[in-house]
Amino acid sequence: MTSTAARPDGVTTSTKPVHFGWAVLALSMGGFAIGTTEFVTMGLLPEIADGMEVSIPKAGHVISAYALGVVIGAPVLAFLGARLPRRALLMGLMAAFVLGNALSALATSHGMLTAARFFSGLPHGAYFGVASLVAANLAAPGRRGRAVAMVMLGLSIANVIGVPAATWLGQSVGWRSAYWLVTVLGALTIALVLWFVPRTPGDPAQSGRRELAAFSRAQVWLTLLAGAIGFGGMFAVYSYIAPTLTEVGGLPNSAVPWFLFAFGLGMTVGTWLAGELADWSVFGSLFLGSIGTFVVLGAFALLAPAGWWALPTVFGITVLGSVLVVNLQLRLMTVAGDAQTLGAAMNHAALNVANALGAWLGGLVIAAGWGYRSPALVGMGLAATGVVVLVISQRLERRSPAV
Repeated sequence: MTSTAARPDGVTTSTKPVHFGWAVLALSMGGFAIGTTEFVTMGLLPEIADGMEVSIPKAGHVISAYALGVVIGAPVLAFLGARLPRRALLMGLMAAFVLGNALSALATSHGMLTAARFFSGLPHGAYFGVASLVAANLAAPGRRGRAVAMVMLGLSIANVIGVPAATWLGQSVGWRSAYWLVTVLGALTIALVLWFVPRTPGDPAQSGRRELAAFSRAQVWLTLLAGAIGFGGMFAVYSYIAPTLTEVGGLPNSAVPWFLFAFGLGMTVGTWLAGELADWSVFGSLFLGSIGTFVVLGAFALLAPAGWWALPTVFGITVLGSVLVVNLQLRLMTVAGDAQTLGAAMNHAALNVANALGAWLGGLVIAAGWGYRSPALVGMGLAATGVVVLVISQRLERRSPAV
């Protein structure tokens, strides 16, 4: 296919031929790099704590710092980059990502590492938002959902390949090597985006103020709320999966990686499935993902004492969660109106809120003495609340589509 680009004066100009598959591969490589750096810290926390000479709980602050960077960076960078050409913006975001991970590898103190992880998280949401918009615009009519899912697939595959590989490297050579690996992946993404993603001019009519107008739309807030609450159920279980398997299921520690692999594999399958379902119905897919998550979390709570029998439910949790994530992305791209960059970027801010909310609520019920199965019950409550938010959103849209 050949791309065309409109100049500010309205004239359409031809650019070099665009190979859709290679362009999306370039975009998904960024997702692979981001997914690897987001989750590898969890696997290397003991090594980081030893290297920085701090306790494991204190070392865990670097995980929170990254998540905070995502939440803050998504709206701020979407605001600042509103008028920039999207390819240039993608490369700039990935350059900041490369710098943040290089600083993480070079950190000489816990404070410096925490600051570097915060900086590394800033481009996360904006990158996925802009990359999703670019992929959707390159896709043929009726295939926008599949295109966005292919970008998100990089994040999913990172949990199957990137995170285990980087964790092994960090344990074998030193935790800093994992961040150097991610730095290289980020640099590779810049080269691939430069070569395969078509150049388009910026939109002089766009502005940060116009992007902020998204926050005046009720549907934007309802979609963000559905993600921040409904997706929290998966994180409530994921955060405490290891002690649940060993203390409730009676499994050895060696079983935990297999369940984590099932999480990553479910994410990959779910992301592919989400693209197929999205082109059928975005709203229908959101309901399917939310209701299905409620059911599978309940199954996990029941089967956790049965050990290996709980493995299929773990796979199902991330399959349905990924269906939810991709379609929330598409929903935000639609309801944000002219503020598509901000709308698309805010999805990952909402998902990081879900991460924090699920882990926090799960920890509360465990501390209250309800046991390690209780986070799954909390997750069911979050999923059910997410369904309620979606119902409100659907009814409001039927009454007033422009809201």
